[in-house]
Amino acid sequence: MPSATMTTRRAGQAPVRQARTPAPGLFLTLIAVCSAVTAANIYLAAPLLSLMADDFGSAPSAVAWIASVAQLGYAVGLLFFAPLGDSANRRRLVAGLTLVTTVALGASAAAPGATALAVAMFVASATTVIPQLLVPLVAERAPADRRARHVAAVIAGLFTGIVGARVLGGLAGQAFGWRWVFAGAALLTLVLGLATSLVLPSRRREGPLFAGLAALPSVLRHSPDLWRACLRQAGMFGAWSALWTALSLLLTGPAYGLSTATAGLFGLFGLTASAVAPLAGGFVDRFGAARVVRSAYLLAAVSVPLFWLGGHAPAALFAAAIAIHAALVASHVANQTLALTATSTPATANTAYVVAGFAGGAAASALGGAAFSHFGWSGVCAVAGLWLVLGWGLTSVRR
Repeated sequence: MPSATMTTRRAGQAPVRQARTPAPGLFLTLIAVCSAVTAANIYLAAPLLSLMADDFGSAPSAVAWIASVAQLGYAVGLLFFAPLGDSANRRRLVAGLTLVTTVALGASAAAPGATALAVAMFVASATTVIPQLLVPLVAERAPADRRARHVAAVIAGLFTGIVGARVLGGLAGQAFGWRWVFAGAALLTLVLGLATSLVLPSRRREGPLFAGLAALPSVLRHSPDLWRACLRQAGMFGAWSALWTALSLLLTGPAYGLSTATAGLFGLFGLTASAVAPLAGGFVDRFGAARVVRSAYLLAAVSVPLFWLGGHAPAALFAAAIAIHAALVASHVANQTLALTATSTPATANTAYVVAGFAGGAAASALGGAAFSHFGWSGVCAVAGLWLVLGWGLTSVRR
């Protein structure tokens, strides 16, 4: 990767002006850390639901929908912003999205009620799509025989951010209040987002700005591999979202009676994801994506009954948390690598893939919250199992 500022021209593209970038390893690390911080923004609400409910004078189950709004906002943001990676100046785009996200997180910290918080969280989540603008760049620059491993490094950062949102968010929320968690997230997003934008290549490709968005239906229709990756990850991510969103309600409820901070520590089991990502990347490079996804689905299927037993048995809940995170990240590494290489427009294909995943996650999260209110923890586990069946069953027959 060039270390000095330079300008080049590629066939069919406008001039490329390379920023003064760090060494490849440091560059990849910066992108992974930025992905961790920005991904955490989507999940800040999950460990803080009980504190928000107390502040707003409502039951925890009555504010669980805020976590779903955040995921829905992320899916909407991906649909409109992520395809711009194929046509817009990434450096300016990342900087602009960073500023909007920072303002929206600040508004979340000052929200007077649940509705205002939900609106601010929707905007913050819609503009915190920076990781999905960076992953196609990483895949594009990686050697072909190590592409999955490079993608896995960014995914490891992303899942570390998700875990950090639950663990550190819960601890900080208990100590300082949930509003300070959002204020701290705004500051971290501003610093990491702008630092990352400064080292990105400044390139604008030829063609209409929203050509990628317009091409989405055609790209999906002509790429069965992309279509399959989208649906399978929607099923996997939906199962995880249903369980992980409602988990804080289980842990802080009568069954366990834990404090918000203690329940947040449960997210440490999610560090499994960070450890599994590099291994999954190596397996994809060696054995192919299909075999890794199949193994991940089998592991997730085992985790669902363990989660059900974990409603009253902590040991089963611990084992289930490790299994579902390992399954999710292995599936994600394999499916996203497949999506990025399935077409000649990686940013557009990545948009379809991640939107499908988060749409599935938002729907399952919302249904899981409703199931918890009406049927308890068993209802949440049923929703997770249903999403796995749909994700695999809809793609098991060749088109």
